[in-house]
Amino acid sequence: MKQILLIEDNLEMRENTAEILELADYQVTKAENGRVGIEKARESKPDLIICDIMMPEMDGYAVLLAVSMIPTLTTIPFIFLTAKAENTDFRKGMSLGADDYLTKPYDDVELLGAVETRLKKNEFIKKEYERNSEGFSSFVNEVKNFPDLKDLSTNYQVRKYPKKNIIYHDGAYPRFLYLINNGTIKTARSNDDGKEFITGIYKPGDFIGYASLIEDKPYTDSAETLETTELALIPREDFIKLFNSNRQVSSKFIKLLTADITASEEKLLKLAYDSVRQRVAHALIDVVKSNKLETATKPIITLSREDLGNMAGTATESAIRALKDLKDDGLIDIDASRITVLNYHKLTNMKF
Repeated sequence: MKQILLIEDNLEMRENTAEILELADYQVTKAENGRVGIEKARESKPDLIICDIMMPEMDGYAVLLAVSMIPTLTTIPFIFLTAKAENTDFRKGMSLGADDYLTKPYDDVELLGAVETRLKKNEFIKKEYERNSEGFSSFVNEVKNFPDLKDLSTNYQVRKYPKKNIIYHDGAYPRFLYLINNGTIKTARSNDDGKEFITGIYKPGDFIGYASLIEDKPYTDSAETLETTELALIPREDFIKLFNSNRQVSSKFIKLLTADITASEEKLLKLAYDSVRQRVAHALIDVVKSNKLETATKPIITLSREDLGNMAGTATESAIRALKDLKDDGLIDIDASRITVLNYHKLTNMKF
């Protein structure tokens, strides 16, 4: 049974609206003002919020803003109720992220129709999408049901790039959001001395280049393929529409983009506090994972000493010494640029 939070200061209107919803088999939680409504939203995490605009203490606009700032509530559909029909009220509510708008007096059909439509459109938020071009196209097909997103394309250009191909340069202006279908990409920047520092290693399912798109600024690093790589190119115009659309779509889109944030934070901590030996071991494991070789008995990867040093945040010479130590301990084997992982478990759990 779907749960609806109804925030309405007028007792008669509150009870009548709740009765209509309950007769339609919805579970209704009632709140007499905005402050109580926000607390009940936190407690119950409803499937939908219906809120009057003109209320004492806290009006409906303030309630919507407050709900939008609570991470666990941002994707909940929000319908405004108002006795006013002026266009200015309508525009203000929609600009703040409201999903629909009912003008009093409304009848049963209008109310239940709005509720059913918003709940149905919100179902896609709960779906999981594969992190590849097909999964992203499925996501876009779902959001095309929203009027302001009906013109989005689902046939994105897919390109294959050879090893060591530059996808974009530091200082270039972004034109696409890139989604990795297969292959591996490194992003890097250079300091004043020309030394390269790897800022990220990205694998299938990862998006790259979105920070510059969000900020509408040139790239601050460069992206280069580490192997033959296939990318889906999502036009900047589509990215902007998805990012700046209603709360449900933009929230889901952001989660798709930033699924690797926790892992990135953990990697930064490792770079800050781990020994060179640990950092090199973890860099090797990252490459194994990016190539989806975790299940192999003895994963084999190809990686230059310079790239390994950059990934581990250390000098190439230090990375070479660490590799020798790991080989002497029987954890890896080395044949030119080919590195065979002999003990994946110990390498993963390197303590010093």
